[in-house]
Amino acid sequence: MTNSAIQVPIEPDSRGVRSVSFRALGTACAIQFRCKDKKTALKFLAEALGWLGAFEAKFSRFKPDSMVSQINKAAGKRWVEIDREMEQMLDMGDAMQRLTGGILDPAMLPLLRVWDWKIVHERLPSEAEVQQALALSQWKDVERKLGKVYLPRVGMGLDFGGFGKEHAVDQLIAIARKHGIQDILVDLGRDIFAMGGNGLHPFWHVGIQDGIQSERCIGGLAVSGYAVCASGDYARRFEHSGVRYGHILDHRTGWPVRHGLRAVTVLAPTCLVAGIYSTCVFVMGRTDGLQFAESATGVEACVQDDQGTITTRNFRKHQVQAAEKTT
Repeated sequence: MTNSAIQVPIEPDSRGVRSVSFRALGTACAIQFRCKDKKTALKFLAEALGWLGAFEAKFSRFKPDSMVSQINKAAGKRWVEIDREMEQMLDMGDAMQRLTGGILDPAMLPLLRVWDWKIVHERLPSEAEVQQALALSQWKDVERKLGKVYLPRVGMGLDFGGFGKEHAVDQLIAIARKHGIQDILVDLGRDIFAMGGNGLHPFWHVGIQDGIQSERCIGGLAVSGYAVCASGDYARRFEHSGVRYGHILDHRTGWPVRHGLRAVTVLAPTCLVAGIYSTCVFVMGRTDGLQFAESATGVEACVQDDQGTITTRNFRKHQVQAAEKTT
C-alpha cells in the first residue's frame, strides 16, 4: 500500500474533518481527523501510510517476501534472524497467548490452512486432519533466542492476524499524537480507535453492528479515548449439511466456534486489548466470555446471540451518552 491508495480528498468538510479511505491489510480502511492546516495533514498521512505499508510488507503471511513468511518457510529447517520490531511482535503474541490461556495462539497457521475458506464449503476437514494441524499449532513449541526464532517442525507457521491489525491502529494513533492531532478516528477493517471529537461533539459516533442482520446496527456508542473492536460470524460464515460455521476458530478444539453467539463488541483503552478481548469473549461464549471481560480493568463488552443482547456493567454508559448527545 502506498499514498496513491488514498481515494478521498483530504479537504476538510464543514466540521473541519478530513477523511481518507484506502485498502490495507486485506481490508477497507479509513481515517478521519481534524487539524488546522493541510501541511500537517499531509505530513501525518505520509508517515502513517508509510508506516502501515512497511508493517504489512513485513508481517503479512500473504506476502511471500515478508519476514513472517520467511520464518514460516524455514519451519523445521533453520533458525531465522529477526529485527527488533519482529521481536516486539513475538513478545505481543506471547503475552496474548498467556493472557487468554491459549485460546488465542499466534502459531495457529496450520489450523487456518486446514480451514481454508476456498475448500471448506465443499468438504470439511476430518477430525484427524484437524488434530494433526492442532498439534502443529502450538506457540509453546516455538523456540526463541535474542534476534532469532525457530519453528522446530515442518508445517508450523505464525500468523499475526489475531492482533496485527489492532496493533497497527494503536501505532497510527501514536503517529497522530506526534503530529499534534487530537481529534481522530482510525478504522482498519472495523478495528477502531477514536480520540477527541468529530467537530460537532466531544466524541465520535461508532455503530454496533447487528450480528444477525449485518446490514444494520443495534445501537451506537459515543467514543473518545477508547478502542472498539467486534468479532462475530456475521461477515464470514458458511453452512455444511445444515450446520452453520463461522471463521473464528477455537484453539482448544481446532474447530470453528459453534455455541450460538453472533457478535461481540468490546471497548478498551487500546485497540490491541479490545481486539484480543473481542475474539476471546466470542470463543469463550456468553457466560464465561462476559466474566473474562468483567475481570479486566477498562474493558467493556456487549454480547449478542439469538436470544438477545447482554453487556458488562458499564458498557451501556457509552450507549446512553451516544443516544443522548446525537439526538
